[in-house]
Amino acid sequence: MPRVSSKVDINGELVALGAAIRLHRKGIGISQEELADLASIDRSHMGKIERGERNVSLLNVLRIVHALDTTLAKLSNSAGL
Repeated sequence: MPRVSSKVDINGELVALGAAIRLHRKGIGISQEELADLASIDRSHMGKIERGERNVSLLNVLRIVHALDTTLAKLSNSAGL
């Protein structure tokens, strides 16, 4: 079986994660820029994460989780992962 590039999101998991992040962010009433500031992530990078355009690192996911005041499990479940 050929290897699939780690840059290809064939299952839509990055899109689902980004959508879950956006949903949680909007649920607590903060802007994308505010979330980026709270998570110490560049705002343009945060936008790409929310759109599923970036293969986000675990450390950045954890920063986002803490900034959203949620848990990795809740965010993962929300994304259907």
